[in-house]
Amino acid sequence: MLPKVTTVQAFSNYRLLVTFENGERKVFDMTPYLDYPVFQRLKNPGFFGLARIDYGTVTWPGEIDIAPETIYLEAVSENACHAAA
Repeated sequence: MLPKVTTVQAFSNYRLLVTFENGERKVFDMTPYLDYPVFQRLKNPGFFGLARIDYGTVTWPGEIDIAPETIYLEAVSENACHAAA
């Protein structure tokens, strides 16, 4: 079973810094998802910044969410992001 998200911080470049219940911190890029109809409202940076945690997953107002499994499996470790910068 994959860990749940415990915290999220949204950045203006459509990236999320998420912390999982196992202590891992990863960066997830939402850019590839923004053209899906369900996520198009997230193109507004102000709205994207409303990301929060509900029941272990990242959500936005209007019943928008993304599966924690997707985030965990596709995100890169926070340390790898700093190394690439």
